[in-house]
Amino acid sequence: MISELYGLYRKSWRVTTDSRNVEKGAIFFALKGDHFDGNRFADEALDKGAALAVVDDKAIGGQSSVLYVDDALSTLQKLAAYHRDQLTIPLIGLTGSNGKTTTKELIQRVLNKKFRTVATTGNLNNHIGVPLTILGITPGTEMAVIEMGANHQGEIALLCNIAKPTHGLITNIGKAHLEGFGGFEGVVRAKTELYAYLKSVKGKAFVNRDDEMLMGLAARLPVMTYGMAEGADVQGRISGSSPFLEIEWGGFQLRTQLYGDYNFYNVMAAICAGTAFGVGKEDIADAVVHYVPSNSRSQVIESSRNTIMLDAYNANPTSMLAAIGHFGRQAFPRKMMILGDMLELGASSPGEHAAILRELDKYHASVILIGPEFTAADHEKKFITFPDAENAAAWLETHPPQGEHILIKGSRGMQLEKLLKKL
Repeated sequence: MISELYGLYRKSWRVTTDSRNVEKGAIFFALKGDHFDGNRFADEALDKGAALAVVDDKAIGGQSSVLYVDDALSTLQKLAAYHRDQLTIPLIGLTGSNGKTTTKELIQRVLNKKFRTVATTGNLNNHIGVPLTILGITPGTEMAVIEMGANHQGEIALLCNIAKPTHGLITNIGKAHLEGFGGFEGVVRAKTELYAYLKSVKGKAFVNRDDEMLMGLAARLPVMTYGMAEGADVQGRISGSSPFLEIEWGGFQLRTQLYGDYNFYNVMAAICAGTAFGVGKEDIADAVVHYVPSNSRSQVIESSRNTIMLDAYNANPTSMLAAIGHFGRQAFPRKMMILGDMLELGASSPGEHAAILRELDKYHASVILIGPEFTAADHEKKFITFPDAENAAAWLETHPPQGEHILIKGSRGMQLEKLLKKL
């Protein structure tokens, strides 16, 4: 059945799970979620030009343009895996606790200098987004970079069996999604499912030479390393970070448009991947310095009153400590930190939020905390706290900061981007 479905897919090279965005000739997969049922939109997709609707509700089957299957999502995944088996291109699988999307985008920019490269769009890095990205690899594509996210054991292994990476990269292993993984050891086991897959197919890993944990976990793999250490295959160093990261590498001085020295390894990973695939040094340098972050990731925004370091796409204890430390060390005359709760930490949450408050004592900056976890952790009421972004925005409207450098950091669910108009 999958081979026949694949024949239809090859006529348009298009699939979709959203009836609102159907292109003529595409295959529509009717997926179910907690709050929606794609089966209900099969007729709409067909009316808009879909060649076929793949459904798993028997009430909809029976028409020639409707294919009934036991599970539409599983069928989507199998079709993507089948498509991947027909491809001979190199594919880099990328995961990690922090920096995945930035690293993925940097690698794509670098590889695009030499190859037609497809990469995960935005953060479509889960059991739905990965197969959709794989099925977006059309004739003429020469490379692919697939971001893999997970919050439970086994998810990376599943995504590897769909994407079948020839190369892999773990940005880092930190305290992210502790609730779903069952603690830090669970995070380690989950992320290294990528290394296990690479070992099984004799693939190659790009590894941060300065990260002893990753080097140990990749010990039995062919590797190409990057970092500051003398033994790194691709070596660089931080030459500045106030506020933009500057890197010295291979005789080049790279002034990036990324905020935060913690982005050093994300950039070096992209340089390493480009070097491995023969992209010229000048092209690598050009790609890196012209990369502009977006979507609340390591952005520097100049408002009419303040300079804002917006890094609020996601947050966990590891990335939060890195952001606070970097910002706290900057010699700005006036500094403010607006920090939102770190989500999905489970039973570890109270202790991890309390640890962040202890870290704040090291730096001279005014602090605003947002969310119930930070509010509960601030027993001594040292800081200004709000239950949510809406209440914080209302306060900022009547107490507008002026002449400040402001760090905004928190989990995506805290919606801290709502504060920008008040700053």
